[in-house]
Amino acid sequence: MSENISANLNLYHIFYHTAKAGNISLAAKQLYISQPAVSKSIAKLEELLDTTLFYRNSRGVKLTPEGTVLMEELTHAFSAIARGEEALRKIHGLGIGQITIGVSTTLCKYMLLPHLQQYIQDNPHIKVSIACQSTAETIRGLIGGTLDIGLIGETAGLHDLSFLPVMEINDSFVTTRRYLNNLSVRLGITEAELCSYTNSPADSRLWQDGAFLMLNHENISRRYIDSCLQQGQIQLSQIVETSTMDLLIEFARIDMGIACVIENFVKRELEDGSLIRLPIPTAFPSRKIGLAWKNQTSPVNQFISAMTSSME
Repeated sequence: MSENISANLNLYHIFYHTAKAGNISLAAKQLYISQPAVSKSIAKLEELLDTTLFYRNSRGVKLTPEGTVLMEELTHAFSAIARGEEALRKIHGLGIGQITIGVSTTLCKYMLLPHLQQYIQDNPHIKVSIACQSTAETIRGLIGGTLDIGLIGETAGLHDLSFLPVMEINDSFVTTRRYLNNLSVRLGITEAELCSYTNSPADSRLWQDGAFLMLNHENISRRYIDSCLQQGQIQLSQIVETSTMDLLIEFARIDMGIACVIENFVKRELEDGSLIRLPIPTAFPSRKIGLAWKNQTSPVNQFISAMTSSME
């Protein structure tokens, strides 16, 4: 029966309009088909359903009890179709849609939020969902189809994802002048001696006695920093780990230690002197932050265009 319904939807359409018109000739005019075509379609539907749907008389047609039942159900069905068409027209007219973004807490605060307000104002009917999570989780979500787009650091393992760089970032060690002074007093040496790399970068008292505030090992940024330090033969003795860069920055501000942060996100602190940059004898090459996606849908393209324009 379901196959017949699917294959003969046009028959139900003709029956529906004939029942509303109450007259085969009038229905034929409304449907822009011939009167015999209407009569033939109704007869075919009655044969298909093994049911008489209309009483015929000289004035027109009248629904049988079975025809009345069918008409009630078709009224609901065609009304649902009309609502669906109207919803689609509204979506196209207003730009209604949905986009789900995966982003780390740090990149959400310092990169996404400054540009998201304008995007929402320009696209008020787009529903924006944000999943704050690690880069690894975002990549899995993009590949698995649970996320539309991600704001992530460029990394290996993007597989078949597209990646568009939008910003370069630089990593730095920062601390307070007070922390360095207190550390040098405790060790009985000058700040210059504390930060001296004259003998060997790896032998500096700073690496041995300083408290270094780092992201945890699962974080991609932490793994990158560890790799750079290893290449420079630098080993940190005292490490305090946390899950967010915001905490690293705040811990450094209260003289808790030396934080490894993205320099772009502490510009204000470096300018006002509440934090100072700590020169180190190894290079942290610039890294790229960008938008990653798997399926190039209309909402994704629109978001990419808006964000790249905003970040220029």
